[in-house]
Parts: sequence; C-alpha cells; structure tokens
Amino acid sequence: MGDVINLNQFRKQRARDEKAKKAKVSRARSGRSGGEKKAQRQEADKAAGDVARKKLAPGPKTGPRTKPGSDQEPPEDSTPSAR
Repeated sequence: MGDVINLNQFRKQRARDEKAKKAKVSRARSGRSGGEKKAQRQEADKAAGDVARKKLAPGPKTGPRTKPGSDQEPPEDSTPSAR
C-alpha cells in the first residue's frame, strides 16, 4: 500500500499555493509593493528637504557692468557704433 495522506492538509496546501500564485500575478500587474512606495516617498521627501536647506538666500543684484552698491542700471549698449 501507499502512504497515508491527510486530505485536509493536501487541500489546504493546494489553496495556499493557488493564493500565492494569484498574489504573484497581482503584484506583477500592480507594480511596486506598499513598502517600496513608502520608502521611495520618504527618500524623495528627504532629498527635497536637503535641497531646501542648502538653498542660498538671494543677494543684492549686481550685473557685470555695475559697481556693488550702485543703483544705476548698466548702459544698454556700451560698444562704440561704427559710422
């Protein structure tokens, strides 16, 4: 005679296997897991915070032809015109 098999255990194992197969297909269809989404969201928030903390405050407006502290605008065209 063959080995004695508990049919309840066999039925339950088969149901677990089918459920795992269905879950694998569902994960592939829907993409990332909740933990992966949460980790990526936290990483993006941290990066945005780092950028915000390192951003410099705007300084006084100085152009290439102005003296620091001068309120005058630079001339529009400082090249001599050819006549």
